[in-house]
Amino acid sequence: MGAGKTTLGSDLALALGRNFVDVDAEVEREAGISIAEIFAAHGESKFRLLEERRIRELLETSEPAVIALGGGAHGAEATRRALEESAFTILLEVDVGKAWRRVSGASKRPLASDEASFRKLYAERLPVYRACADAVCSDLTGAILAAGGVEVAPGALARLGELVPAEGKISLVSDENVERLYGAATRKALEDRLVSTHVLSPGEEAKTFTSFQRLLEDLPLERGDLIVALGGGCVTDVAGLAAATYMRGIAWVSVPSSLVGQMDAGIGGKTAINIEKGKNLVGAFHWPTRTVIDPDLLATLPEKERREGMAELVKTGLLAGKKLWELPDAELVRGSACHKLKICLRDPREQGIRATLNLGHTFAHALETAGAFGSPTHGEAVALGLVAALRLSVERGLDPIWLEEVETVLEPKPVAVDREAAWAALFRDKKVAGGKPKFVLLEAPGKPVWGVELSEDEARGALDSLIADS
Repeated sequence: MGAGKTTLGSDLALALGRNFVDVDAEVEREAGISIAEIFAAHGESKFRLLEERRIRELLETSEPAVIALGGGAHGAEATRRALEESAFTILLEVDVGKAWRRVSGASKRPLASDEASFRKLYAERLPVYRACADAVCSDLTGAILAAGGVEVAPGALARLGELVPAEGKISLVSDENVERLYGAATRKALEDRLVSTHVLSPGEEAKTFTSFQRLLEDLPLERGDLIVALGGGCVTDVAGLAAATYMRGIAWVSVPSSLVGQMDAGIGGKTAINIEKGKNLVGAFHWPTRTVIDPDLLATLPEKERREGMAELVKTGLLAGKKLWELPDAELVRGSACHKLKICLRDPREQGIRATLNLGHTFAHALETAGAFGSPTHGEAVALGLVAALRLSVERGLDPIWLEEVETVLEPKPVAVDREAAWAALFRDKKVAGGKPKFVLLEAPGKPVWGVELSEDEARGALDSLIADS
């Protein structure tokens, strides 16, 4: 009682695009009287029967929802069993003193008549809450991260052994640079469950069929085992795709080490490799069972690699309507991961709103393909793609100050690639529908629009403006 479940639950439901159900309100509606009146007329046992039945009905429906349970709902074994089988359960932590202040005085709660009894009840219930919980949080961001299986915490790498799902042997996949920095610490954290380590080439070289095939051939795992991917977006892309396809799919854990990985590429279950025709054209949606983000890993990130991640960070900030790039590392990572999860949990297979995360990327992937995935780098290409998208958005009413902000922060420079190759690549992008590329533009920060068709002159002009004269 008094934890704030109704407030946070309704906010969480809104963020995830789901229905919100308050079980206490449902019981009152069906009974036609208040909970206090049910207690007075029929006793607590009658209320618990009504509560248990309604929870079971809600959990049996296939409609996704956020459900706020009453403080005593976990007392019923049948309810605990139903939660374990059919729900992802989040414990909303609250100090007992704060909870009492919220419910005392004007409250009509029948089990909040005096502070001593309230504190005793809290102490009795807390172990049950913790046993039932799949995750613990104290705010909306924490709830969204928990719902997406994401742990963001300094020092999390050292706790990787306890954060990885408890069953199965583990193969660790990393790249040469990250393995040198964090391989030993990761192996120590995973202890005797680790059966193999696989080191990929750094960068886009890892995302080739040859690299992918070699990894699959070397994996010594069974269907119940899992892959831990430690590295930047290229590592999580390849390792995630290996997990999606090996033995028709095994579990994996994403441990992104780069800025772009921690706030974007390592989250949300997109996995892929490149082919000559285009960027990320071979892949699968395969959500990691857990994503473990340790912001401390960014301390060793070279400045060049940090600049690589800035374009994705600015993109996320524009979509969220917040200058995330001005925050300290731990806060910007947490905020970025939260925004991406809000979108991905609403649209896990990119059938709608998740397409907004491609802001600037249609142009960027065309440039990368034309440059044979060497120059420009992904970060450089995304920075240019954002500029093109914002220029088009300004023509449609976006305040030019945001274009100026992006150009100041990212300092993008036109790149030398073949114009015709880039133009052809634009039409092989994954967002092409009916033979026409689709673009994401911005009405205002926090207000993206997707599925935008441009005239050939507009699209060609925007792309050409990103390419240096030879």
